[in-house]
Amino acid sequence: MYELVCVGCGPGDPELLTIKAVKAIKNADVILCPTSKEGKSSIALSVVSSILDQSKKPEIVNLIFPMVKDKQTLETTWENNAKILAEHVLAGKKVVYLTVGDPYLYSTWIYLHRELETKYPKIKISVIPGIVSIFTFASKVGISLAEGGEKMAVIPSCYDLSKVKELAKNCDTMIFLKDGRYFDQVIELLKEAGFSDDSIFAIGQDLGTDKEIVRKLKLGEVTKETMTTKYFSIMVVKRA
Repeated sequence: MYELVCVGCGPGDPELLTIKAVKAIKNADVILCPTSKEGKSSIALSVVSSILDQSKKPEIVNLIFPMVKDKQTLETTWENNAKILAEHVLAGKKVVYLTVGDPYLYSTWIYLHRELETKYPKIKISVIPGIVSIFTFASKVGISLAEGGEKMAVIPSCYDLSKVKELAKNCDTMIFLKDGRYFDQVIELLKEAGFSDDSIFAIGQDLGTDKEIVRKLKLGEVTKETMTTKYFSIMVVKRA
């Protein structure tokens, strides 16, 4: 049986890799990892680089996932990258695919998995979950994301503010992921949706790296200086 292992690498701190993930990575003949364009280093690979066995250097292959919205381009990308993955697996090698966070939460792996299941049924797929930034961040700032009957929403982008506002009206905790460039537009929207100035506000960027920034304050204390414009960011707002 041919086997492919997908490893969730967590938020960026190598010490948050699971024991099972480390074993799979160290045992790999080939490691494939996503990046957004040719020549750009893979964030997922940077997380695991310190644990790679230097005496048994695996082959490293970057898979390009362009950051575009064109459906045809995306589908062609998923098909081509799944084919590259399958070729390595069917060659009889121990293959690992890396992805940041968890493979089944806003990950490139989701699309690859669908392609592989449909077109390469001979390949056995194993997935090792990873710690997602949401929980890492909550542990750093000491926020209870949800308790009792509270409702929580996870927003991957803030492009459609009308939908965000409707969700905010019916949720106790709002979690915004990935695109800090839009965070400043959300503050007034949340207030209009019933989040008071006393609501808990926390924001972070580059979690698990030496450039990490984490702030926790009240919603009414938020200024431009406390916001972030980094892509890899997270913001959590919880009703008072």
